[in-house]
Amino acid sequence: MRAVIIHSSTCIAVEDRTPRAPETGEVRIRVVGAAVNPSDPFLWRLIGSGSIQPGLIPGLDAAGIIDVVGPNETRLSVGQRVMAVVDARRHEGGAQAELVVVPSVSVAPLPDDVDLIEASTLPMTGLTAIEGLRMLDLPPGSTLAVTGGAGQLASFLIPLAKRVGIHIIADARAEDAELVRGFGADDVVPRGESFVDAVLALAPGGVDAIFDTANLTRAVLPAIREGGAIAVIRGWDDQGAPDRRVAVHAVDVGNAMADTASLELLAAQTATGHIRLRVLDTYPPEAAADAYIRMEGGGLRGRLVITF
Repeated sequence: MRAVIIHSSTCIAVEDRTPRAPETGEVRIRVVGAAVNPSDPFLWRLIGSGSIQPGLIPGLDAAGIIDVVGPNETRLSVGQRVMAVVDARRHEGGAQAELVVVPSVSVAPLPDDVDLIEASTLPMTGLTAIEGLRMLDLPPGSTLAVTGGAGQLASFLIPLAKRVGIHIIADARAEDAELVRGFGADDVVPRGESFVDAVLALAPGGVDAIFDTANLTRAVLPAIREGGAIAVIRGWDDQGAPDRRVAVHAVDVGNAMADTASLELLAAQTATGHIRLRVLDTYPPEAAADAYIRMEGGGLRGRLVITF
């Protein structure tokens, strides 16, 4: 099988690897699409340092067709269209390969009308949204502010939060405002230095929580009420807890990779159109480095996908 291999911080290649058969509790997927996430160029630049060794197959997301199931598998079957979240740091690597063996619990079936390349953009980012909302644990009627409103994570987060009755204030550039409203945001405020003032104008006293997808951290704390919370996706800084009484939740999608029910919810929400999938561009595996460099540049409105 062909697989994207990271050899060094300057070298990404495509090589043939011998696929293995799945064991009990696993299935093997013939990959159609594997999304490129911000973590992929991050791993690329760190390769060879610490626990990230050369020869890594990157990729956290895959969608395709099951070609082999492990012994005693009853939920999934050969020929089934599926998506999966994959741990790229495991010994055999991640999702950017023609054949990928993954735990069955990390796989969800897809309806026939969901495009496989588009579906490859959903698992990891969708689980991040669900895990962050779980940690914030906001009751219906709460107000949640979302930074990075036009980004991929926010595009999944907003409809998932609206589904459980949460009021959403999201930021966006002027040219992205209608896009963000289309995700389901109740209010859209300008992105940038005026964010806090704009949020407080809509929610005097502060919002119940912020889901900080744009990594603004301390800069947005004044927009949160006393006793509120913030969910961050790249960890908190080393300066200690906020001065104000605000709970910080560092979202780790690794805690949700075996959350089959949430993967199935994401598939269902996509099938009904509540979650919209956005593929910006596709790349053959031989051009993976080009996709990584483009991802590093930021500002993308949709995912890049490696296709096989």
